[in-house]
Amino acid sequence: MFLLRERNLFERDVLAGGREKIKKRGGITVVLFIEKALAFVWKDFVNEISYKFAFFMQFFGILITTVTFFYLSKLLGEVGISYLKPYGGDYFSFVLIGVALFTYLKVSIDSLSSSIREGQMLGTLEALLVTQTEIPAIILSSSLYSFIFASFKVAVYLLLGAFVFGVNMGNANLIGAFLILLLTIISFSSFGIISASFVMVLKKGDPVSWLFTNISGIFGGLYYPVSVLPAWLQKVSYVLPVTYSLNGMRLALLKGSSFRTLMPDIVALMVFSIIMLPLSIFVFRCAVKKAKSDGTLTQY
Repeated sequence: MFLLRERNLFERDVLAGGREKIKKRGGITVVLFIEKALAFVWKDFVNEISYKFAFFMQFFGILITTVTFFYLSKLLGEVGISYLKPYGGDYFSFVLIGVALFTYLKVSIDSLSSSIREGQMLGTLEALLVTQTEIPAIILSSSLYSFIFASFKVAVYLLLGAFVFGVNMGNANLIGAFLILLLTIISFSSFGIISASFVMVLKKGDPVSWLFTNISGIFGGLYYPVSVLPAWLQKVSYVLPVTYSLNGMRLALLKGSSFRTLMPDIVALMVFSIIMLPLSIFVFRCAVKKAKSDGTLTQY
């Protein structure tokens, strides 16, 4: 309880200080934005480590997941290898990239809505939204720690795969993988912002998170290549950003594919990002406006 109170006070003080600086400077500066972002990161970090057992169990869960899929791949053997040839022919390498990248999808979908819900429960949401902090700054700052921590977990997945279970990523196109990752986060986060908009208005019963996560897991190529699906179901995968994220990331890390080979996936993710990000921010602004007009910011 002490840590919870301290992090809320810290956030309040930084936001209050930011409001005074806005008045003096006439706008949000880069320094002020960084200050606020760090306040959110610190708040979430303190909250995370206050539950030490749960914190460390997340990494134990990564180990269990990795070991499970490693031995499952041994059981499958050569079954379905023809579907895996574009990615090197090894199922464990294929599914490891899928599980690791899916971590970002879950964070993108859940982090902002969880932060909004927490603010509703603790009564800090209204205090935050009445400041002159811009909506995009609130969105980015609220999710920043979750993405930092997710990146750390993804690194653990990949390091375990490479150094313990022998996944070959020696020829990886790291620049291409980073570009795909950046576009992946943007496109995934757009759906997360829309999900948070539902939480802002409905409090509970957000359909976007459940629907997007499950459809992406089934049709996006997480555990198996999209090509194993019937042709008519493969069409569903074409409208999911996760399909292009997983395909591009596997080609970049496992095959070291050139930018020319990766370009279809990169372009698809760029289209998703260009369309969905402005749309999601607009939807979130509308949700905030409605919650303010209804006087429901403090209700949960």
